[in-house]
Formats: sequence, C-alpha cells, structure tokens
Amino acid sequence: MTDLLDPLQSLKAGNWFKLICGASFQHLPAVRSLALAYTLAGADCIDVAADPAVIAAAQEGLEVAKDLFKDAKARGYGYKGSLPLLMVSLNDGEDPHFRKAEFNSSDCPKDCHRPCETICPAQAIVFNRIDDISTPLNVNTSGVEAQKCYGCGRCIPVCPYGKIYTKSYMSTTTAIAPLVMSQVVDAIEIHTQVGHLTKFRQLWQTISPWADQFKVIAISCPDGEGIIDYLKAITELITPLHGSLIWQTDGRPMSGDIGDGTTLASVKLGQKVLTANLPGYVQLAGGTNSYTVAKLKAMGLLKSSEYHQHYVSGVAYGSYARVLLSPILDQLENQEVSPTSVKAKVRLEAEPELLWPAVKLAHSLVSQIKSQQER
Repeated sequence: MTDLLDPLQSLKAGNWFKLICGASFQHLPAVRSLALAYTLAGADCIDVAADPAVIAAAQEGLEVAKDLFKDAKARGYGYKGSLPLLMVSLNDGEDPHFRKAEFNSSDCPKDCHRPCETICPAQAIVFNRIDDISTPLNVNTSGVEAQKCYGCGRCIPVCPYGKIYTKSYMSTTTAIAPLVMSQVVDAIEIHTQVGHLTKFRQLWQTISPWADQFKVIAISCPDGEGIIDYLKAITELITPLHGSLIWQTDGRPMSGDIGDGTTLASVKLGQKVLTANLPGYVQLAGGTNSYTVAKLKAMGLLKSSEYHQHYVSGVAYGSYARVLLSPILDQLENQEVSPTSVKAKVRLEAEPELLWPAVKLAHSLVSQIKSQQER
C-alpha cells in the first residue's frame, strides 16, 4: 500500500480534497466517523485539532477504513487503498478557528426563545438536555458543549441579551510533539494573517526542527491589505522545504453551510494568490460548499490539461462537509445513549445501514473535485 503517494499525486493533478474537522472541534466520536466516511469516499487529507485525543480518534477512523477498502471499491467509491494524510492545525495568534463560545445559562432569562440553540450548526448549544440517565435530574446541563463547538460565532449576534462570548486559545506544538516524532501526523497547517510575521517566525522556529518530517505544510491566511507581500515574506522564511507547500485561501471562514454565495470570497482569494506565482499549490477553504467546484470550472481555475499552468489544486471543506453528514452521525449518537438504557459506544462501521449512506453523501462532495481526473 502506497499510503502517502496518491494524496500528493492529487495535488499535482489538481483534484486534491481535504476534510476540515475543525481546529477547535473535539467531539471524538464525530471526528472518528468523519475521518472514516471521508476516507472511504476518497479524501486526500483529514485536518484535525492539535489535540492528542482528537488525533488518535482520527487515526482510528483511518485504520478502520483499511479493512473496508474492498467494500468501498466494490460500491464504486473513491478510496483506492492509500490513506489520506493526517494534518493538524496550529495558530500563530488570535484566530477565529481557535476559539469556543461560552455563556452562563443561569443568566439567561426564562422567556428567551433561545435563537442561539437554533442557529448553532454543530448542535453544541443545549438547554436542560439529559443524555445520560445516571445524571441527576437537578443538574443543569444547559450551555455550550465545548467539545462540539468549533468557534463559528454565529450564536453571538443572535443573542438578544448579549450573554455569549468567545474564549480564544493558542495551539501548542508540545501537544503534538510525541505524535510528530512517531510519524502519526503527516502534515501541519499554520493559521496566520497579515501583520503576524513576527508571531509566525516564533512559531516556525518551534516547528522547524520537525519540518522535514512533514509531507505537506499548509499556510492558511484570510485576505487583507498586503497579503501577497506577506505570503512572499513567509515563503522566504520557510524556504527550503522538504515536503509540498499549500497556500490555503481562507475566504469566509466556517461559512460553507450558509449558502452558495459564501464560496465567492474563497474563489476570488484563490485567484488573487494564483496570480502572485508563489511556489507551491493553491487550495481553497472558507465558505466552500457544493457550488465551489462549479464556480472554479466556470472561471477556468481548474486544471484542464498538462499544459495548464495556473490552477487551483484542491478544495478543503469544513462546516459544509460536517453538516452534510450530521443527520447520520446524529442517528449514530442517539443509538449510543437512549432514554431507557446506556449502550456501549456504537461505531459507524458496526452499523452498515448508517455507514454506507454516510460514505455516499461524503462521496457526493469528494467526487466533484475528483471528477477532474476522469476527463
């Protein structure tokens, strides 16, 4: 099995697909199931939080996928037997991807209609839901389920009383050092933004001793005045690299599930970075959804032949990809704990009636960019 060759070939071919589980998303059962389903659907990379438990959950999903290779192939899905790269995300400063919502539910007025609960795409805000019959009825379980929150911030403006706030954090390389050294992690992504060069340099100095071990190093940056000069400065700082370099154009962070218009910012930023002729590959993120590949095709930004020099090499999907599978993952979670009994953890692969519909949904998204290789 050539575990690491096919994903890198996808970069060169211009049909790279990355699943973003979320830099702050720490719901371990969901991470495991997402990694499994999207691996079987043909994903090239799984991006997770720099948390040893999260990394282990994703790794477990990848390992399970190995045993289901023949079944996935027989069903016509994209998994060819080569595992996707496992990537972790780091940040060099304040970043919306590295935060979680918080509020004290006891401060919420009883007559509030709770728009925060309705708008949360991760279903991370709950009020008085008892999932475990062993939990005393007088225990208040209301509030934000931190492991599910990935920091999109949509709950903040809808709170009628301004009770919700966010808590940001810095990722730390010390958390992933043992996993990097044992070569469990194949790639890293550094979230930065214009004006952070000093902070980026400090983080890079910490990472650089391990840099040659990574197959891919991705730099994620939103648009901003002077972005091209900033990315050029980063290029000088990190060159030379042993592995592949990806510029992730973070158009409109964590918004792909809102609507088709969110993809425009990512496509425009990708086009902007392409014109700068930076070394490495350009990959979209931030607002990507089922409209993204069609938009790239319409604008001539996907590789059309071996002579096509300037093209977007891939697309990363975060909130849209997770929400796409959420109805099935919710069913799985409901089977794990019921009102009448506490069941052992139910794994997605143990429920074929849920597994293969999940893979089918994942493949419907993965195949959009992968269809480029079928011309």
